[in-house]
Amino acid sequence: MNADIRHAIFSRLREQNPHPTTELEWSTPFELVIAVLLSAQATDVSVNLATRKLFAKANTPEAMLALGLDGVKECIKTIGLFNSKAEHVMKTCLLLIEHHGGEVPRTRDALEALPGVGRKTANVVLNTAFGEPTMAVDTHIFRVANRTRIAPGKDVREVEDRLVRRIPKEFLQDAHHWLILHGRYVCKARKPDCGNCLISDLCEYKAKVGL
Repeated sequence: MNADIRHAIFSRLREQNPHPTTELEWSTPFELVIAVLLSAQATDVSVNLATRKLFAKANTPEAMLALGLDGVKECIKTIGLFNSKAEHVMKTCLLLIEHHGGEVPRTRDALEALPGVGRKTANVVLNTAFGEPTMAVDTHIFRVANRTRIAPGKDVREVEDRLVRRIPKEFLQDAHHWLILHGRYVCKARKPDCGNCLISDLCEYKAKVGL
């Protein structure tokens, strides 16, 4: 895929959705860290239901520690892996207080040092909370990048690096959200909705359906 086609793809995505954002509900960087941490192997809808309860009781590291492990578990018990996730939440809150004055750090290394926070989560926080042009490659983005041939790669890191290199700079800030939403609602895993895809004529997927 050449640069002109990639530019056309992201131009259309921007025209359709000029101000994309995460579907996770958050109001502070701390809330976003916790929401993304909880979202592993869970839907955004289920996470939002849980965090509405959780953040109503505790939305700072100090308040979360005061709520206690059992209190956190009670709020998030509807989410898969809630026991281990609750422990990660508590350990993360403790680290934030001990090493960052209760604030969410703005560097990748510091974010990845938090329990339960990997490269993908760090990229989400850097992009969504702090406006960094990062690319958090989840299963949706990995699929879309390979299927369309925007930035094919054999693993998530290769896809991330190629997307960051190949997406025109004017689109990079929002590209993460556009690609996730496109993969979640249009370029779906089992049966892509090619007939209702606004970039189907630019996509290089050979097995298009519904056209």
